[in-house]
Amino acid sequence: MVKKREKQVAFNSELLDGMVIFVELIQAGSFTKAADSMGHSTSYISKKITKLEKRLGVRLLNRTTRSISLTHEGELYFQQCLSIVNDAEQAEAAIHQQQQTPQGTLKISCSTSFCMSHLRYILTRFMQDYPEVNIELDISDKMVDVVADGFDVVIRATNALQDSSLISRKILSSCGVTVASPVYLRKFGSPQHPKDLINHQIIAYSNIKNPTYLDYCSLAGEPFSVEVKNRMLTNSSVMEVELAVAGLGITSLPKFIVEEQIKSGELVTILDAYQRMDINIYLVYASRKHMASKLRVFIDFMMQELAS
Repeated sequence: MVKKREKQVAFNSELLDGMVIFVELIQAGSFTKAADSMGHSTSYISKKITKLEKRLGVRLLNRTTRSISLTHEGELYFQQCLSIVNDAEQAEAAIHQQQQTPQGTLKISCSTSFCMSHLRYILTRFMQDYPEVNIELDISDKMVDVVADGFDVVIRATNALQDSSLISRKILSSCGVTVASPVYLRKFGSPQHPKDLINHQIIAYSNIKNPTYLDYCSLAGEPFSVEVKNRMLTNSSVMEVELAVAGLGITSLPKFIVEEQIKSGELVTILDAYQRMDINIYLVYASRKHMASKLRVFIDFMMQELAS
């Protein structure tokens, strides 16, 4: 089978130069009227048309002191140019409409834990308030590239953002907690110091830098790490919580993930005196400039919802 070869088109930076002025001139009917409507002098418009004709290598207009008329070639060129200009105007109008009324598809990437604990409720209200915005939601704990992967916004929990070229807004701050089920603690006892965790069954999160170490703060506020032996290593914080609730071990994670289980009594916090360092949740996006209205209203909505 012969592979179809793509047509090679040489780049021409002047391809559209003079086209809009030419269309406006013909629709106005004279250089004077075109100059008035475009805010240019007649000499400027005349020079642009002359330059256009020179580039095309053909005469487009017959000129007299009082009127203009199209040549045969000019008529053909005008019809093509008119179609192109109209398409461009429609494209621009569509963009303006989207900026006035938030619409289109908003592509979001969110960690599993935050999606299940907060975002699913917020998105329900957001989609009710903005019915013309469609959501494409990627639920994943993997690191994604906001720009390269084509996301409008990424929601991530971390204590240190890496890419300083991106814009980030902190939307929530949560302390780290160590939790276990009452069933597990009755069976294996409750550790009194983080160092005691070496003798316990630990459920750990694999997406952190070193899952065999857990970070804490001393009673004097100094950070330190303890080594643990992982009974279960998983890349899903949801699975961490489920296993801990089932009484299979102790896990450490941001408090916002297990607030419901703590309130219900399914999990209890331990080692509270050695509270882990705060973890922040950020909205990360490419730029503040020329932000699409669908993204702007989503960011504002998130900030408002989480503030309350």
